[in-house]
Amino acid sequence: MAKRIAFQGELGAYSHQACKDSRPDFTPVPCATFEDAMDAVRSGEAELGMIAVENSTYGRVQDVYHLLPESGLHIIDETFVRVHVNLLAPRGASLDGIKRVRSMSVLLGQARNFVKEHGLETLNWIDNAAAARAVAELGDPTEAAFASEVAAEIYDLDILARHVEDHQLNTTRFLVMSKEPDHSRRAEKMVTAFVFRVRNIPAALYKAMGGFATNGVNMTKLESYMVDGNFSATQFYADIEGHPDDANVRLALDELSYFTEMVEILGVYPADPRRK
Repeated sequence: MAKRIAFQGELGAYSHQACKDSRPDFTPVPCATFEDAMDAVRSGEAELGMIAVENSTYGRVQDVYHLLPESGLHIIDETFVRVHVNLLAPRGASLDGIKRVRSMSVLLGQARNFVKEHGLETLNWIDNAAAARAVAELGDPTEAAFASEVAAEIYDLDILARHVEDHQLNTTRFLVMSKEPDHSRRAEKMVTAFVFRVRNIPAALYKAMGGFATNGVNMTKLESYMVDGNFSATQFYADIEGHPDDANVRLALDELSYFTEMVEILGVYPADPRRK
């Protein structure tokens, strides 16, 4: 029996594409929400979860950084998907005949120039793959959707225009999550992800960050968010280059612990080459 990987969205979503790229031998399991995808891993319905965390054009995916430390799961890999926006329509439709395109507002916003050039009406949809499915069910040659090439294959739609996005480097980063951690792997470039909460003392964050600078550890991400709606309780998510067993990383984390109430490592994994 093939192993399974859960993702948020419908079949044909960009998260589905990430599953195909990263774990082609796994069976993708679509889930309605990020929480559902994580629950599928916790319950054993799926061995892995594919979670979108940030986009190069639109920034971080809202609420995900709240969910990561609460999930009880561990990050074991990352993958990047180049978000190509394609115009999908029923078989036999022509580009000149399209009157309206539907998709999520984020994707509609990424193809403004194409929409304006072709004088298309737009319809905001809850999910890109769901928009493609709706167009397939309608069978109207004047209706189209912005979605992935995978969605075109799944819903038997023609691709009338490929790669119509305005930003040619638009990319989404995903994290692969598992019930069990895997800190044993070593690669030329490793990433360590962790969350921490600083102590309530003056300049605590400044002092906590100092250990990374003095030990030559590069911090590639630092996200802050409130805990339980409390304005005075701020938690941070961070990515650093290196492995916790590296001498400089170990020293930096030791210094961090002195100025924090809590430090929890969420994952240690090889850096994806597409990170650059």
